[in-house]
Amino acid sequence: MGKQIHRRLADEQVKGLLERYCSGEVELEYILKILEIKRRQFFKILKRYREDTASFSIAYNRQEKTRQIPRQVEMNIIKELKIERFLIEDPAMPVRNYNYSYVRDQLWKNYKQKVSVPTIIDRAKKNDFYLPKKEHKKHDREVLTNYAGELIQHDSSQHKWSPYADKKWYLITSLDDYSRKMLYADLVERETTWDHIAAMESIFLKYGLPLSFYVDSHSIFRFVQGRDSFWRKHYKVTDDADPQWKQVLIECGVKITYALSPQAKGKVERPYGWLQDRIVRTCARENIKEIRGAREVLRYEMDRYNRHQVHSATREIPDFRFYNALNDKKTLFRQFILPPPFESTKDVFCLRAERMINSYRKVSLNNLELKVSGAPLHSRVQMRIVPDKKTGIAEVRFWYKDKLIDIQKVKNEDLNLVHF
Repeated sequence: MGKQIHRRLADEQVKGLLERYCSGEVELEYILKILEIKRRQFFKILKRYREDTASFSIAYNRQEKTRQIPRQVEMNIIKELKIERFLIEDPAMPVRNYNYSYVRDQLWKNYKQKVSVPTIIDRAKKNDFYLPKKEHKKHDREVLTNYAGELIQHDSSQHKWSPYADKKWYLITSLDDYSRKMLYADLVERETTWDHIAAMESIFLKYGLPLSFYVDSHSIFRFVQGRDSFWRKHYKVTDDADPQWKQVLIECGVKITYALSPQAKGKVERPYGWLQDRIVRTCARENIKEIRGAREVLRYEMDRYNRHQVHSATREIPDFRFYNALNDKKTLFRQFILPPPFESTKDVFCLRAERMINSYRKVSLNNLELKVSGAPLHSRVQMRIVPDKKTGIAEVRFWYKDKLIDIQKVKNEDLNLVHF
């Protein structure tokens, strides 16, 4: 786009174009190219022209005005900016820039004071609370899917989410590509296959089955020959063995697509950056040390992201775009129906193992022996295992020839679930 219109064209030239547009002599696209403006700006100019054709002029005089705001608001802006500076100057904090949108939100959250971001930036520059942003490589932010549920971006990120925490935590997130709505987000102390299965269960039971999941090649999601072969027979090639997480998706009839590079995961990585910045700042301000407090911060930020923030790619609030798609039947989510012969969702969203009943009517799992009845000796039974993190007890469901033959309770620690 070139110089401003009043520096390139005289008033009479612009008037002539507007007159010809109103009479239908010239098409809009032709005028937009001449004026080098967008449709929205053109219709603003056209409105001014129609309201006062005689005195219409494209030239304007810009008068600089300093917005007067109450002294208490000024003081609170400076107070919040000082906290930002403290975080930036702390070498232990992963915060390197001021976040003026976050300051705006804190002013409303803490003092119920509405202040625009440009006003905050203006005060920041005048009071030495400003750092120029570094130039970043631009990403392709185009939405490539046409339906809600067409593609679910799923990933995890390990980070020290609070500067006062004694260890890093994992953030597990699922994002609908079409609406950019965050369908699931949770912090866990240690990433396990079961955490990802639990995330899947939460989405499928609430929203239905999507068309496909999009993940990286983490060992939880994919067996890669060479990398994962130390516990597999070496003649197995990539994708010959299905990890536990993948088995659940296959049973539910959901497709899996793997990203071939970190850059390909950009759409879900950007929300991580956004969440990381805000969660870290809030945890630092509120002196949060435990994961429980960080989870509360995550829930608040997830709600704000989904229900109140206009997304930069879609130009819509994620929740509105998502539920509008559902209401307009613009969705590929389908109802979750328990596949036969299973009797409970526990038989689908679970860890799986197959064992042979020995001569003592027992099966062995990670050095734990369990007695099983209802199946012949030396027959193979399917074990569907559902661990409960709150109680520390897992439910083991035994299946033989499409029939549930036994249910047992076992301590999670006795099952040694890390082997899954």
